[in-house]
Amino acid sequence: MNRFLRSLTATEQVAALFIIVFGILTIASVTAFLLSLRQRGAARDERWHAELKNFRRLLSTSWFMVVVFWIGWAAGPAVANILFALISFFALREFITLSPTRRGDHRSLVLAFFIVLPIQFWLVATRHFDLFTVFIPVYVFLAIPVVSAFSGDTQRFLERNAKLQWGIVVCVYGLSHVPALMLLEFRDYEGKGAFLVFFLVLVVQACMLLQHLLTRHLERKASIPAISSSFNWYSWLLGMVLGSFVGAVLSFITPFRTWQAVIMAFVACVAGSMGHLVMKALKRDRGVTAWGQRGISVTGANGLLDRVDALCFAAPIFFHSVRWYSGA
Repeated sequence: MNRFLRSLTATEQVAALFIIVFGILTIASVTAFLLSLRQRGAARDERWHAELKNFRRLLSTSWFMVVVFWIGWAAGPAVANILFALISFFALREFITLSPTRRGDHRSLVLAFFIVLPIQFWLVATRHFDLFTVFIPVYVFLAIPVVSAFSGDTQRFLERNAKLQWGIVVCVYGLSHVPALMLLEFRDYEGKGAFLVFFLVLVVQACMLLQHLLTRHLERKASIPAISSSFNWYSWLLGMVLGSFVGAVLSFITPFRTWQAVIMAFVACVAGSMGHLVMKALKRDRGVTAWGQRGISVTGANGLLDRVDALCFAAPIFFHSVRWYSGA
């Protein structure tokens, strides 16, 4: 089967992937909808309804990620780069909204939104990968506090700059690695960079979805209750294994052998799930349950950053792992 799928042309492989993924999502969404109708009115099933609502929220996130990928693939690398730049802009806006700023931060915010972000994605589009990988960690990291110092506002100086630097690294640096994957070139893999994005998105999203379902049904004691009331290492490890299995199944769309795809998927799943845990810690620190509007619970969250937080951490780790492997 794997050999047959590898023998297909790139267009045929993409068609097969979209049929499979959209088919699975459609079946899962229709099933969840029918279940909600069948159980409607059951007053004792409040917990069951809450779990179903959580599951439908994760499904909507999966739909969002797959549709974004489809648009990016269909429109080409240039449009994909612009699309992810817009997602990065709004994700950073959500992050900053929950990180109080002062008048003295305005110049640094202008620098972040209207200079750093466009330059980072321009470096991606023009394939200046060496500069792209150090632009934010080196140059922007030093430039932000310098610009803030010009304002003369020293109140909570270190804390304010650290928050902004964190937002730029997560929302701009992390997400910019997603369209960059499309532009990597390997021997005998030319023009198939979009498959790497598809592989990354599907593996990470499958891992997160499986971890959520396992956590709900296994009902293990929370391992880090101060951050998450549901996270436990047993479900996390099973999610890693199942996410790696999804990576093995999708190995035919990558330049990797099956065992190499398993390792790459495992790396992406670890980075994504740990990043999701870190973002939960940040939300606990801010006293909210979602990156959306204040006062909205996790089950009703519709913040963009909630949908892409795992990808923000998984993309740079996966990108550099692929470059290290291939020498691209």
